[in-house]
Amino acid sequence: MNVGIAVYSKTGNSLSVAEKVKKDLERKGFSVTMLAIEASGEGPNTKLINAPDISSYDTLVFASPVQAFSLALPMKLYLENMASLKDKKVFCFVTQHLKKSWMGGNHAVKQIKEECIKKEGSISYSGVVNWSSSKREDQINEIVKTISSRL
Repeated sequence: MNVGIAVYSKTGNSLSVAEKVKKDLERKGFSVTMLAIEASGEGPNTKLINAPDISSYDTLVFASPVQAFSLALPMKLYLENMASLKDKKVFCFVTQHLKKSWMGGNHAVKQIKEECIKKEGSISYSGVVNWSSSKREDQINEIVKTISSRL
């Protein structure tokens, strides 16, 4: 199985979780590629400067931070413009500074799910990492374990 992890990370938090997912999947024998989503500009001037092609992957993991209680704009733009997800297994997670998922994390995951549905996909699993929570490591471990076990 060929897995692509499409990640946008501003501070490195989302990337660090994505790297743990990658390491665990590779340990189990999967072929995994990290796909960096990059953008320039802020707000309405945001432009994607790297939007990886997902067509060659059987499974995709989308990873992004939460910004301003919503999905980070670069990831939103990427999802809006990506190819079809038909016949692909899809997972996602977001990272946020705040301690409670209802403070933006749940909304950001909902935004990912909505874009995936538009592209004929559905999320097999989603998670939120609350970076300032004392349960952060447990949340990360749950995301890694669940994605790995559902492939």
